[in-house]
Amino acid sequence: MKIHIDLDCFFVSAERTIDPTLRGLPVGIGGRGDTKIFSHEKSRQFLNLKNSGAFVPAYFFEHSSTKDNDLHKFIDPDGRIRGMLTTTSYEARAFGVKTGCTINEALRMCPNIIIKQPNMRLYQELSHKLKRFLQKRIPIIEQGSIDEFYGDLDGWVDDAEVPEFITTLKNEALLVLDLPLSIGAANSKYTAKMATNDAKPFGTKVVYPDEVHNFIKEKPIKEFPGIGRRTEKALLSRGIVTLGDIARHPDIFMHSTKSQKDLYERVCGIDKTPLQEERERKSIGISRTFDPLYDRQEMRRRVIILSRHLSHALIRMKKHPTHYSLSIRYELSQKGNAAITLNRLFSEPFLRTTMLDLFEKADIHRELKVIRIGLSCSAFTQSNHHTFSLLEYEEDTKQHKLTQSTSKLREKYGLDTLQWGSEL
Repeated sequence: MKIHIDLDCFFVSAERTIDPTLRGLPVGIGGRGDTKIFSHEKSRQFLNLKNSGAFVPAYFFEHSSTKDNDLHKFIDPDGRIRGMLTTTSYEARAFGVKTGCTINEALRMCPNIIIKQPNMRLYQELSHKLKRFLQKRIPIIEQGSIDEFYGDLDGWVDDAEVPEFITTLKNEALLVLDLPLSIGAANSKYTAKMATNDAKPFGTKVVYPDEVHNFIKEKPIKEFPGIGRRTEKALLSRGIVTLGDIARHPDIFMHSTKSQKDLYERVCGIDKTPLQEERERKSIGISRTFDPLYDRQEMRRRVIILSRHLSHALIRMKKHPTHYSLSIRYELSQKGNAAITLNRLFSEPFLRTTMLDLFEKADIHRELKVIRIGLSCSAFTQSNHHTFSLLEYEEDTKQHKLTQSTSKLREKYGLDTLQWGSEL
């Protein structure tokens, strides 16, 4: 069987490992656009590539948690309370406070809620510890996100013994790591994930093959992992409201596209996709959202700063990208994009120049203010001089070695240790 392991209210649970006084209290972890990266003040910022999967941030600032309420850190000089909640405790949810609501809304619903600033270094560390804990007890582990894992028990634990195994695993994780887990089990990782949702908080649930039909028949289609808003809307327009409706209409799905057939089988608990212990990264990017900004010179400075961070990640990963892209999001929901493919040996100066050129091409609405910039690199190739342009290879090699040296210093002392003059 496959199991799905989810950390309950992970960021809040992580804070409680270092501050037990938060237990039983309504707590919310605040989040807002990370504009600190663009500050002229130096700060110790680091890169973590130990964890994998979706929504696992790579860049984070050094942050020392205290037992104080961090609400004041989300109040602007003009008195406005900014930011949204990325995680809420069950005690806060009892007041109607949900993940994604603004801090202002949370305070109206629950005036006593404790707002904490995110401590990504702590969350990364605990996520990594949990992964290592699971790898010692389960032969195949796939990380889905910073707080979510899948395990394959086939040939390791008999189906009849799965309930006892996952209950022991849950209790042991609490004892060893002080982290509450919920675990679902089924033949399909998709069914297992839904079982976990039913098991929360701090519970377990097993769905055997002959129980799948009854388990899904009344569940709304939006509860199935992989059904987004667009697919939900399309299915609802055809009168398909529950997962049971999908299971009862193989004629609609089995003779359609491959994705429709796959969806039908997964809903019915049939999934032959193996777990991936380590996913090869095919791209990496960095983006930031900020208050509307018109100053294009400042925008170029921010592109340079983001390029520095992205360069450090690529050197750590030992990757040489050949495809570069930059995206801009403006006010009034307008967008701009530019991309280019270049066979050059990677270096930070080359990345910086390339991204600045792409910014000029992507900035098609110069009369509008910008609210977000994103940089990404993909199509990695090998470090082989036969692959790259020979015209610039000698100079590129020098710049690549220099980038490696500066990256080592940043790894030791923080990403802001060495900056370009144009950033200041």
